[in-house]
Amino acid sequence: MPAFAGSVRIAVDIGGTFTDLQILDEATGRTAAHKTPTTPSDPSEGLMRGIAEAAARLGFAPGQVSGLMHGTTIATNAVLQRRLARGALIATAGFEDVLEIGRHVRREIYSRVAEPRTLLIPRRHRWGVRERLDAQGAAMEPLDEDDARRIAQAIRAAGIDVVVVALLHSYANADHERRLAAILREEIPGCHVSLSSAISPEIREFERTSTAVLNALLMPVVASYITKLRDRAAAVGFRAPIYLVQSNGGVTTPAVAAEEPARLILSGPSGGALAAETLAAALDRPDLVAVDMGGTSFDISIVHDGRTRLVTQGEIDGCPVRLPMIEIRTIGAGGGSIAAVDAAGRLTVGPASAGAVPGPACYGRGGGSATVTDANVVLGRLDPAFFLGGAMALDVDAARTAVADGVAGPLGLGLEEAAAGLLAVGVAAMANATRLSLFEKGLDPKDFAVVSFGGAAGLHAAEVAEALGAETVIFPRDPGTLSAWGMLFADIVHDLARSRLVPATTDAVPALAPLVAALRQDGDQLLARDGVPPAEREFRFALDLRYKGQAYEITVPLPDGPLDGDRLAAATADFHRRHAAQYAHSDPGATPDVVTVRLAAVGRLAKPRPRPFAPAAGATPKGTRRTWIGQAWTEIPVYDRDALDATVLAGPAIVEEPHSTLYLPPGWSMTPAATGDLVAVQGTLSRPPAAPRS
Repeated sequence: MPAFAGSVRIAVDIGGTFTDLQILDEATGRTAAHKTPTTPSDPSEGLMRGIAEAAARLGFAPGQVSGLMHGTTIATNAVLQRRLARGALIATAGFEDVLEIGRHVRREIYSRVAEPRTLLIPRRHRWGVRERLDAQGAAMEPLDEDDARRIAQAIRAAGIDVVVVALLHSYANADHERRLAAILREEIPGCHVSLSSAISPEIREFERTSTAVLNALLMPVVASYITKLRDRAAAVGFRAPIYLVQSNGGVTTPAVAAEEPARLILSGPSGGALAAETLAAALDRPDLVAVDMGGTSFDISIVHDGRTRLVTQGEIDGCPVRLPMIEIRTIGAGGGSIAAVDAAGRLTVGPASAGAVPGPACYGRGGGSATVTDANVVLGRLDPAFFLGGAMALDVDAARTAVADGVAGPLGLGLEEAAAGLLAVGVAAMANATRLSLFEKGLDPKDFAVVSFGGAAGLHAAEVAEALGAETVIFPRDPGTLSAWGMLFADIVHDLARSRLVPATTDAVPALAPLVAALRQDGDQLLARDGVPPAEREFRFALDLRYKGQAYEITVPLPDGPLDGDRLAAATADFHRRHAAQYAHSDPGATPDVVTVRLAAVGRLAKPRPRPFAPAAGATPKGTRRTWIGQAWTEIPVYDRDALDATVLAGPAIVEEPHSTLYLPPGWSMTPAATGDLVAVQGTLSRPPAAPRS
């Protein structure tokens, strides 16, 4: 491969097992993929090692790097593993227990007792301060500053690292929270303080408090990681700007990420959703369901009418996060997912994972549990000598022993039947989760093509599509690092919001117009701070609307231009249509309420050019492999992906590339699109896929 002589942009997605890199030659649009094992103790170590390995292989120097787009699971893992700072919560007096009260929602509705709450701050570290605002933000009781200083001194004596301030109705008036923060910084110099009015200025006390708590407890964790990353980068002469990918699919600067780390909860998976949205445009296929299967998880995102869907609230380990994020459903089904037989003789796969260390048994690192990857080795779908392009040899005997001891023996099955059963259980779980992601939006799987990416997805995507009822699977180029590739297309995004509960009528315009103007001014200032030129700034407004009496909202875009009655009416009509599509009913004669005004302030970054692609001269198998299909061993052809031409390939077949293996079952056919992405369908392709949009 010729050296990358000009400027390069790098995108990195740090997963639980591998760190994926995509390197873009900005002059030609050429990209190259690279993988390296993740270093869980300090992910920045694996990141910088991966960049060094890619630089040596591709022939570029640190000084050629124009920017680093970085997706990370540091925030997610810190919450799941409870590697969090010691925190304190200050609430309005009488509301110290909002985290325990929560919502009256029970997952097990017939249980005699409610499930326990996830409490990240114990009761002894929650204080109530004397103050009170009404729902419009007017002061009913001023902030008692003597009380505030007493609380600050108690917090300092308790050795607290971070303080959360979440006062009643602070979304309408943040003055009390800001003054309390100033007192805390006077009394506890150097203390991290997270204000609910800053991170999530919206109604719903429980969700706003939970978001502020997560944000606060993550601040030292993410700040420490960013410092390590900068130090490692500086040590090797890497001085390019660093952007961290947020849950909304946009990127932000390290300074903002350190202050608002809760926005990184879905940092890694959102890159895959961005990639799927980019592919939807390139392939002229507006409806895609993207499935990302790595070593630990199976992530599902939907592209409908060419766009991914943003939701205003998510959840991590039982804790609500009231921030805009790409809607992604995740289940514990990856290449490292562990198979087990329970006391009732039932075979389960996941959510426990062998991870990167020790990894599946076939990695030869001491793992002894049977995993999905081990089953693929046993059934001949993976070449033990070509894993990661030959960079890592797999231990076939260890895989066979793990499947025999963990599955075949307890179930009284033959080795191959046990491995096939393990995969069937995993495929069923993946198909069910994907089906639910579509059905809950009123969408039919037959109208969607499955986009398969992640290091392990290519081995299972066609079987998942069959179980789902979808008829087309797209295998993108560099599927093992596609999430990182998607990050190359990210823009800087700041999500801002202001809650104001008013009927969506013309009479509401005088109340809402100042909010719109203030949000735009704030967004403009943030983008200016990021160094985004005025010509590259974009402002996307939206409204959260609901029918009276509802406890949930639908977010609808607000047409461009100054807010007036016509634009508000257009948004209202859009709300009725979306409500009917999502919930199968609407009331066009009713006047909905405006709950929240939202702004996505976007700083557009330069986008990569289309990647050049030319099909090979002839698709000749590089060999055959003995593979278990149905109930028998069968010799099937194995192809090198780079050697595929524009003809139609019929299954069963295996297609290999350095970071992924694709399995095409019997009854499927496949051919490259003009973009180089492989399009597979059930049955026989009568013609090549349509050319992409110009």
